[in-house]
Parts: sequence; C-alpha cells; structure tokens
Amino acid sequence: MKKVQQHYDDVAEIYDDRYDRDQGRYYHAHIREQIASRLPKGGFLLDLGCGTGLFIRQYVADGGRAIGLDISPKMVAKGKERYRQSEFVVGTADVLPFCDGTFDAAASLLAFSYVPRPAAMLDEVYRILRPGGSLALCTLGHNVFTSAVPFIYQVGEKVGLKKVGVGDFDEHYYNEAEICDLLESAGFVDISTKRCSFAHLALRGPVFKAARLVEPFVEEKIPYLAYNLCASAKKPER
Repeated sequence: MKKVQQHYDDVAEIYDDRYDRDQGRYYHAHIREQIASRLPKGGFLLDLGCGTGLFIRQYVADGGRAIGLDISPKMVAKGKERYRQSEFVVGTADVLPFCDGTFDAAASLLAFSYVPRPAAMLDEVYRILRPGGSLALCTLGHNVFTSAVPFIYQVGEKVGLKKVGVGDFDEHYYNEAEICDLLESAGFVDISTKRCSFAHLALRGPVFKAARLVEPFVEEKIPYLAYNLCASAKKPER
C-alpha cells in the first residue's frame, strides 16, 4: 500500500482535474449517485478512500455528516482544505481508528480494488457500523474491457505517465460472486450488486457522448459491458 499512498500523494494536486471537471465530473457524479441511492440520508457516514472529499461534499449537502479516511496524507490535506465542516483522517481501511457502532453508513468509491486485505476491511466496516447500518461501494468490475487495464497502467508507469490511477498497483477487479461472498462472510445481509458506467472518462469526446447516450441501456440490458461494479449491504439489526 505504500506505493498506492505515494502515487496519490503525487497526484493530489491534479486529482480534481480528473474527477471534478468535464467528462470526469459526469463520470464521478454518476458513481456518486449510485452510491448515495444505497445509503440513508441524513446519517453519519465514513467514506473509505475519500480522496479530496467529492462524495463527502454531496453527502453533507444532502443533510448528512461525514468523516473521510484515506491512505494519502496529501489527499486528506486537500479534503480538509476544501470541506472544513467535515473531519478527514489518514489511515487504512483494514484497521479503522473508530469505536464499535459509530456510523450509520460507510461508502467506498473507486478504492476497493487497491485493498490488499478486503476481508479485513469488511470486518472493520461491519464493526464500526451501528446495527442496521448500510455499506455501499463501487469498484472496477472485471469484464472484457477492464481485463486489459492492468497492462495499460503498467506501461503507463514505465513511460512516466502522471495520471490519476495509472501505475502497477496489483489491483483486483471483482465480479459479482466475489463481492457477494466477501460481504456475506463478513456478516452482512440484504446484499445486492449492480453494474454501472459505460461512459468512461478516458473515452474521447464524441465517443464519450455516444457512450453516455447508450449508458442506461447498457446498464439495464447488457450490464456485463459496464466498467464498474456497485455493491450494497446492511449490518443486521440487533
């Protein structure tokens, strides 16, 4: 994880250029909406892999409270600078510095694929959620398109390409069965999954616009072609 931390420290200054401008803004907003729809409004949220706080901004604007956790000190510093009403802490998701039953909800956007011990992370999330609390996450799913991503990112790293997420991080791209098994093993119930995002921000302008037009059809009729995998679950009531 040290390599992941260093990478996101290095790209902290340009992170929002990727996810809060132009095509990236639509792409990230679509994911945020998928996650927000699976969480209670007005609750107390822990955002795991919070980056600069883009999802926290939305959750708080909708009436909630939130704490962000990220492995990158520089990303956390950006979050603190931008959203002073929320708390941001440096840490890893498999050892959370919070008491049992602290949060109503937990979220993770585009970070789960980096986690080397996903079962440990989900055990910790289960611990810090209150009974009946909700978890929603979105990560790159495995399909015909994403199967080539690790090789492309490895090449990008070798040629010194400085772009958010580009590098050889030994990421794991999940399928629905893997995610469901992990959540069930951690004790979660009411587990559901959904594929989302066909209009990827890396697509060229006209192609992106075309992908955006057909995105709802792809997500509903041929979801395997969508890039991201969203999952949600609940901690059982007492």
